[in-house]
Amino acid sequence: MAIDRRARAGDKGRMGEVFIFGYGSLVNRRTHGYACVRRAGVRGWQRVWRYTPWREVAFLDVVRAPGHRLRGLVLGVPGVAPELDRRERAYRRIEVTREIDGAWPPDRPVSMFAIPPDRDDGGRGRGHVLLLSYIDVVAQGYLAEFGADGVHEFFETTKGWDAPVLDDRAAPRYPRAVSPDARLAALVDQWLETLGATIVPPRAAPS
Repeated sequence: MAIDRRARAGDKGRMGEVFIFGYGSLVNRRTHGYACVRRAGVRGWQRVWRYTPWREVAFLDVVRAPGHRLRGLVLGVPGVAPELDRRERAYRRIEVTREIDGAWPPDRPVSMFAIPPDRDDGGRGRGHVLLLSYIDVVAQGYLAEFGADGVHEFFETTKGWDAPVLDDRAAPRYPRAVSPDARLAALVDQWLETLGATIVPPRAAPS
């Protein structure tokens, strides 16, 4: 996998830079301005749709899953990045340095965002929805970085597609939505049909 000069062993990168492994919308470079240090995988984790008691929109999260592997991006982020903290305020950072594939320097810690157990409603997801505009953004990122196989992996290995999908593509509710082209829209729609997802029309915005 390609790795830029700042990610080579012995090169500390820019002053104050930290490293974040993105597995959802952060894979889509059009949603942020952070440097992609490396396309990578993290071992022992799986994506899930997570439901919290204080928001009707489901979050994309990760859980420990031996034998599984996530593909994504290691991003170089300024040590002080309030915009990222606001964006990921439902999550906490956990270190996954030793689980990154390949020869990643152990003295350059990599973190990943995960929702703390105390913010989970136990997976009941009553009344929760998945936003199609958010799914489009994640799929667009995986298509750009890993091709159709990356999109396949995103849909097939993510758990929790039983929640209804709110079709907000025409009027996106996701704040960093990027309009999909015809190819991406067709690919996403095909996967949702394959997974048996229930698509619901636009309604009052979730809280």
